[in-house]
Amino acid sequence: MSTTANHTVNPTAELKSTTGATDARGERIHGNVLIWDLPTRIFHGLLAGGFIAATVIALWFGEHSKLFPYHAIIGLVIALMIGLRVVWGLVGTRYARFSSFIFGPRAVLEYMKGVLARTGKLHIGHNPGSAYAIFVMLALVLALVATGILIGQGSESAEDLHEILAYIMIGMVIVHILGVVIHTVRRRENIIASMIHGQKNAKPGDAIRSSHPVVALGFLAIAGAFAFGLIRDFDPTTQTTRLPILGVTLQLSEAEHKDGHRNDPGDAKHKVKDEDD
Repeated sequence: MSTTANHTVNPTAELKSTTGATDARGERIHGNVLIWDLPTRIFHGLLAGGFIAATVIALWFGEHSKLFPYHAIIGLVIALMIGLRVVWGLVGTRYARFSSFIFGPRAVLEYMKGVLARTGKLHIGHNPGSAYAIFVMLALVLALVATGILIGQGSESAEDLHEILAYIMIGMVIVHILGVVIHTVRRRENIIASMIHGQKNAKPGDAIRSSHPVVALGFLAIAGAFAFGLIRDFDPTTQTTRLPILGVTLQLSEAEHKDGHRNDPGDAKHKVKDEDD
């Protein structure tokens, strides 16, 4: 079931020139209007870039690489960004709110049929296919972060689950990209470009009032400060860092002591305490 915030337009009108084009109700479409706010676009870009970086570190360099702890740091930053995105999904602009892209299974099937047949209405906000991909990928990323933290605590079962979830996430990303490409080709609507510049072809009444640059700057400042804190407190000897503000010590990867046993997060806590004394 879609909400009123996620308006749709007639695809035929969408393909016409902006001069004189009309939607399904015969109302004039005046051209590109602002649909996606800046915080939403920044989150989308940073999530994609962060996941790619974390994946490359894990698969290309491996868990024994000196870069591997940064795989975990990136994951922690992504988790924070998802938390901020959840807040924005509740109080943000109309198309950024989760309530604007909650669809039932029937809507998804109709959307998929419409893409294949080049019929049906185009969604100004997230379409049903992208909506489901978004919710699934957000859940997978949070599960990856949770299992990653458990791995640092020595859980072997979490390590196996983390690997499985990682490959599922990679599969979801591939499916999402393919879906976007198919949508762009079949419906001739460049939704990739719209997520970059924030505009889509719609009526002026469908536009959001502001891109909210101040909120975007706040988003970047919080995420940047969090990342800086994690990197600043990273101890390459124990492979640990501390969560900013909370001060909780987290094991980022397995570290070996001289006697051969695996490092325990509690050892890092004692080390930090001894240094403070």
